[in-house]
Amino acid sequence: MPELPEVETTLRGIAPHTINRKVSRVLIRQPSLRWPIPNELPGLIEGNKLRNISRRGKYLLFEFATGQALIHLGMSGSLRIVPADTPPNAHDHFDWVFGDTALRYHDPRRFGCLLWVDGEPSQHKLLAKLGPEPLTDEFNADYLFQRSRKRTQAVKQFIMDSHIVVGVGNIYANESLFMSRIKPIRKVGTLTRKNCEDLVRDIKFVLARSIEQGGTTLRDFVGGDGKPGYFKQQLLVYGRGGEPCTECGKGLKEVRMTDRTTVYCVDCQK
Repeated sequence: MPELPEVETTLRGIAPHTINRKVSRVLIRQPSLRWPIPNELPGLIEGNKLRNISRRGKYLLFEFATGQALIHLGMSGSLRIVPADTPPNAHDHFDWVFGDTALRYHDPRRFGCLLWVDGEPSQHKLLAKLGPEPLTDEFNADYLFQRSRKRTQAVKQFIMDSHIVVGVGNIYANESLFMSRIKPIRKVGTLTRKNCEDLVRDIKFVLARSIEQGGTTLRDFVGGDGKPGYFKQQLLVYGRGGEPCTECGKGLKEVRMTDRTTVYCVDCQK
């Protein structure tokens, strides 16, 4: 599933080819995504200039004079820039044509969405209850400490809850908790303020590093497959169950938490 760094890289990849350009045509090949694409959407976009693209969590917002289009990539979706006359492949569900180029959406599993937002985007039902962006000052140790009090939920589940903070996907939760020396199965209410300081610092570091490394994939958005994938990182724990811990050398433990792979060091993480 595309996570926050992948979505941010998508934004940076498509923005130079689309912002301040007029949409000459909207082609909908498959209107049945996670929710049906609104019938009126092509008419709201065609002939209008794309003013800006922004990201909220894993949602992309495309600003026009008439409102904003909201896109989510779902489990398998991707956006890429292609020449407008490029024949569509299977699972290429819609194009926004900008003269000689097109923004094309590809999604084999069709769990993504394309919706229209008339009013203030922050009040939309998909965005209204989202937590703060992890790379902003709003996400800080005091916030995390206060939100975690009297909670018995496992800390990994807690930081992956988009109502608490957006964009901390499974890979990034595993890596951040290892760097913070916090066991993922630990009850979040037992975290000290120092634990929260360390965890916020490391979440920010891991996500920022992933976004930086995504910069090397931006060329893939022009004539490529448009999929930044999971960036080439030296993962410390994720995907390394049973392998030696990089700190103590003991075998890393792998468990399932809410049907997600969780890897940690039983000695280094407390």
